[in-house]
Amino acid sequence: MFKADIALGSRRCGMRNVCVIAGGMSKWGVRNASQRDMFQEAGRACFLDNPHLTNKDVDGLIVSSAYTERCSFQTHLAPLVAEHLGIKPRSVCIRVELLCASGSSGIITAYGLIKAGVADVVMVIGGEKLYMPQRWEVFYSEMASVDHDWDGAQGLGLPPSAFAMVAKQHMKQYGTTEEQMAMVSVKNRRNGLNNPMGQFQEPITLETALNAKAIVRPMKLYDCCPITDGAAAVILACEEKARALTDKPLVYIRGTGQASLHNMSANMPNWTTWESLKIAAEQAYKAARVKPSDIHVAQTHDCFTISEIIEYEDLGFCPKGDGGRFVQDGLSDFGGKVPVNTDGGLLSCGHPFGATGIRQAIEITKQLRGDAARQVEGATTGLTHNLSGFIAAHTVIVYGREA
Repeated sequence: MFKADIALGSRRCGMRNVCVIAGGMSKWGVRNASQRDMFQEAGRACFLDNPHLTNKDVDGLIVSSAYTERCSFQTHLAPLVAEHLGIKPRSVCIRVELLCASGSSGIITAYGLIKAGVADVVMVIGGEKLYMPQRWEVFYSEMASVDHDWDGAQGLGLPPSAFAMVAKQHMKQYGTTEEQMAMVSVKNRRNGLNNPMGQFQEPITLETALNAKAIVRPMKLYDCCPITDGAAAVILACEEKARALTDKPLVYIRGTGQASLHNMSANMPNWTTWESLKIAAEQAYKAARVKPSDIHVAQTHDCFTISEIIEYEDLGFCPKGDGGRFVQDGLSDFGGKVPVNTDGGLLSCGHPFGATGIRQAIEITKQLRGDAARQVEGATTGLTHNLSGFIAAHTVIVYGREA
């Protein structure tokens, strides 16, 4: 079945399977480009990834962006993006926001709409223009990411301070070391060489990471992801239309999960075991009918090195407290138990909030299709994870390749 059968496919789309059929991203980093420039770059790259697909085939658009009003002075973003990409949405045209998990939330929303038969082919595109002429504005804006009347007033609005406390507690409880945290950054910077569209393509040594400038101890410069401009896009379709619109192996969304148990730091159930992540992971695994041991490749939210270590544990890749040893033993690297952040993750690619979950989906799609820049051999099941806010909301998506 190819394009001639699209209309028939539309009638058959219903409460069934949803596939990723294209993905692309703009160049990420410190850009002179505007937000709309980067959305156009990402949209073009997405269509170039699938030559059988045009903007006329897309009936829905979901745009994810967290700081568009603050940094780009632009609201009502979805119709603007649709117009600049030549898309004329007929099923859905909305913007979603969940800070760092905005992109993955957009994917979950598109997945639900397509699965329910409300839409057939939906682009999810996200991005941010975070760098401002005066750099202090970036960090001042980030104070809005927490309850600024409470945590913000205590100086907890800037992420390094929160994750430094998490790192200290994890080190105290489980013996995690600064060297093990630095190993996460060394691995991900090396993996970033696989992604020319990411912010950094320079590897670092363990010695460099350990001797870097302290930000909030024990967090040093390379323990922290950078502030980044950029955009990314994927296109999802019901299975019938997916078969009509691509000749590449189909990659399915097999299960999703999302949970939040608090917003303020005072209500956080546990600093070193992230209960919301465990709940979201359990939901996604159950829906996908898989176990943690079935995951062949993962993209997790490595906004800080301690984050990736805890995510190994709470996603079930290793026992609680063993995350530091997991990276030290090479189990999260190529050839290990579960290669994690194979395109460099946030630590290398950067973190334009609304785009990060979408970039993760692009890498997992490439890994499962078998055309990644550096391939995890035999990968058929992949996972993405995002956290957002004061480690407040967690989003997990499981992807699988057709048999």
